[in-house]
Amino acid sequence: MNPKFEAGINIAIKIPKSKYDKTVAFYRDILKLEVEEKPIDNPTISRTHAVKFGNNVLWLDCVDNYTHSETWLQLTVPDVAEATNYLESQGVQTCDELEELPKNMHWIQDPAGTVFNLQSRKIN
Repeated sequence: MNPKFEAGINIAIKIPKSKYDKTVAFYRDILKLEVEEKPIDNPTISRTHAVKFGNNVLWLDCVDNYTHSETWLQLTVPDVAEATNYLESQGVQTCDELEELPKNMHWIQDPAGTVFNLQSRKIN
């Protein structure tokens, strides 16, 4: 078992509600990046904006119950179940209670607490 992990294109910044509007304005008005509000139906995220960030998408997520910002990253693998089993054999447990997500994905964390969304890589 040796899954191949690759970085995904999505990066999420979880932003406290009190700093959200100023953060969106920073990316849109100061950095002049392409920013678009997207509809969201999630119990822990009240608003979200997608920012075109080179080849990546930076998601600015408004979270009402956070006191500081966190950056969450995307990891893709060919087979989520195999990768999850491998990670568990290495002592890395999923932490899906962090935020609601589809059943074919998992949240994991590195030892420093950085959150990763583990999901299947789309094959072209």
